[in-house]
Amino acid sequence: MSFATAGAPLRFWKNFFMQKILAVAWLTWKAALRFKLFLVIAVLLVLAVVGLPLMVKDDGTARGFTQIIVTYTLSSITVLLGISTLWLSCGALARDIEECQIQVVVTKPIARWQIWLGKWLGIVSLNAALLILAAACIDGMLEWRASRLPAAEQKDLREQVMVARGSAKEDFSQQIDAETEQVLQNRLKENPNATNVDLPEVRQEIRDAVVSDLELVPPAYAHQWRIQLGASPNDLRGRPMQLRIKFNAANGSLTGTYVGLWMVGNPESTNFVQLAPMSLAPDTFHEFSIPPNLCDSKGELAVVFLNENNSALTFPLDDGMEVLFPQGGFTVNFVRALAVIFFWLVLLSTIGMMAASFLSFPVAAFFSVTLLAVALSSGTLAETVSLGSVTQGSTPAPGHASLTDVIFIPIFKGMLGVLGLIENFSPIDALSSGRSIPWNEVGAAFGQIVLLFSGGFAVIGIFMFNRRELAAAQNQ
Repeated sequence: MSFATAGAPLRFWKNFFMQKILAVAWLTWKAALRFKLFLVIAVLLVLAVVGLPLMVKDDGTARGFTQIIVTYTLSSITVLLGISTLWLSCGALARDIEECQIQVVVTKPIARWQIWLGKWLGIVSLNAALLILAAACIDGMLEWRASRLPAAEQKDLREQVMVARGSAKEDFSQQIDAETEQVLQNRLKENPNATNVDLPEVRQEIRDAVVSDLELVPPAYAHQWRIQLGASPNDLRGRPMQLRIKFNAANGSLTGTYVGLWMVGNPESTNFVQLAPMSLAPDTFHEFSIPPNLCDSKGELAVVFLNENNSALTFPLDDGMEVLFPQGGFTVNFVRALAVIFFWLVLLSTIGMMAASFLSFPVAAFFSVTLLAVALSSGTLAETVSLGSVTQGSTPAPGHASLTDVIFIPIFKGMLGVLGLIENFSPIDALSSGRSIPWNEVGAAFGQIVLLFSGGFAVIGIFMFNRRELAAAQNQ
């Protein structure tokens, strides 16, 4: 078989299928331009990027101003594009059906799934163009703002905000499991006749106690973290690193702050330095630089805190101690964050198109917004599931669950399981704090948000659109 013969199916697909889909996508673009929708949204995006940093007050530092630009502008354009996406995707199909324009299109030699995909592609490409426009404005403002700063502030900005930093924490999971099991076995040996003990509940109580002990630093005691950076020491040689810490205090301080004494490096060598004493506030994150080249030959860094306060301090295991180290440039990290935001817009456009495939425009818009509101209320759902009750303010007694709880609690658990697959992909916080957004996270976001959820909604939407009786739209 010749190359020309082998390429015939590809040319057929391109000419027969893609040409029709692209034609419908171009008609969607023309409609958006004709009704000035694209221009209006573009102007609103530019105003949000330029105006929000002037309206929101920062802490007076270059780093604070930059974080506001990244956080507030990206959040505002995401919300603005999200709302416009739902509105446009619902109206692009539903209004064509209600105004009987779609009947003219379906008489042409084009399949309904091609019409659906063409309109979806037009909306997605509109979002891509608007997102690129907003991103260019944000990047231009950041660079312009940074170029006007003194050299020292520019250095701080490039090292802590306009950078992609990896994060490393000490993994206590194995230690917690081992100590929990050891204490549990000791208790069972002391009480061999305890046959009616609820072992999962006892194990959880022991685990909570072990975690509390690992978090606690009593007065006049020291606590050490050994953190594996996961990078070669040669890759980090001469490069700046930071500690990001957070603690809680058992007793209040007269000044509201606590003395922080830190030692960082390798305790088994002379490469172990003590930092200057710090005055730190509880219940807030603190980030400060440490000297470079302090990790050992295996890429491990030891951090020691000496509590010379009169109050016990607790460092949460999840976010109490982190080491941040450079892992890449800001531009690539910014592109990765935009990619994840774009994936969310793809999902919203698919939801709107799916709803418009079988509902009128007002009902489709209401359905889409309701679905989005349910997704955003995952915290409330999680709290309800943890209580085990929809109507009561506390956990019901065993065997006294209401019929409502029996029906809705399993439904809420299922919804949380589904939402848990996608709700963790939020790149704005990571970008504003200079955190690296790895490519594997971008790939996971594409697979779960675009392929799994958007693909599922698209299949439903195309199926419903194919089954819909378009001639009956005039009588609706």
